[in-house]
Amino acid sequence: MSLRQYEYALAVAEAGSVTAAAEQLHVAQPSMSQQIRGLERELGVQLFARTPTGLVPTVVGRAFLREAQVAVSASRRARATARAGADELTGELTVAVQMGFGTRQLPGALAALRRRYPRLEVTVFEEQSSAELDRLCGKGVLDLALMAACERTPADAHRLGEEEFVVVLGDGCAQLAADRVELRDLGGEPWVRFDRDSALDGVLLSVLRENDLAPVTAARVSQTATAVRWAAHGLGVTLVPASAVPQGYEHLVRPASPAVFQPVIAVLRQEAGPAETALLELLREENWSESRSPSASGSASLSAVS
Repeated sequence: MSLRQYEYALAVAEAGSVTAAAEQLHVAQPSMSQQIRGLERELGVQLFARTPTGLVPTVVGRAFLREAQVAVSASRRARATARAGADELTGELTVAVQMGFGTRQLPGALAALRRRYPRLEVTVFEEQSSAELDRLCGKGVLDLALMAACERTPADAHRLGEEEFVVVLGDGCAQLAADRVELRDLGGEPWVRFDRDSALDGVLLSVLRENDLAPVTAARVSQTATAVRWAAHGLGVTLVPASAVPQGYEHLVRPASPAVFQPVIAVLRQEAGPAETALLELLREENWSESRSPSASGSASLSAVS
């Protein structure tokens, strides 16, 4: 087996056909088909099943592809490290960010990283679950993960600061007249919540319980921007990181009282290379709020959300 075969199999899984994968990688279709068949013969399993919509990985194929991705990512990191000079860094950097966190800070840090290393390719994806991010970090798939602190936070995590959570109200809501929203005044209000295994819903549920509020659910969404828009249209109130509020909805946002803050951390892969180390330092330079508003009657810092 070779890394080239791994790369071909991953490309077929993404494209859904050998022909499309071959075009993406600029190789001959017969050559790729031969490599995939040779890989299956060597493994003694069928990696892909043919369906009306194209090729899809089998159960054993999906398991193989997860490990193949780890191997390919490690190979790319090794090549990037070898090619890194004093003033130039090339290769691929894989970053995962937990949904809703670092929405303002990460783009600024990445832009600075790209200006410093214009030949560095960065792949970023969002993940809702802390548990899944932990699993990916343990697998070595990620170079850097930006996430909320939780019970499983590793000892070598780097604390960056805190995200303040704010309440989003419907347009015309009477509570918009106040500078802050007393959480206990929201009793009986329906809430726009998030997917059950997400860190955002964990924060929301903890805040409701700490303020003796029943979690009346109006709807569940996957994206912070969707939650804000639905709350703005009066479907229910919601609680999101302040940096995740889309432009144009700031007038519907109020800080909570007691204030709600969530520690944010960065986790680097073991034996971190120069690219992820540089990104960590740039993230540290971003504006992470550490101060709590003196006008709040109290504050709640949540650090054990799963």
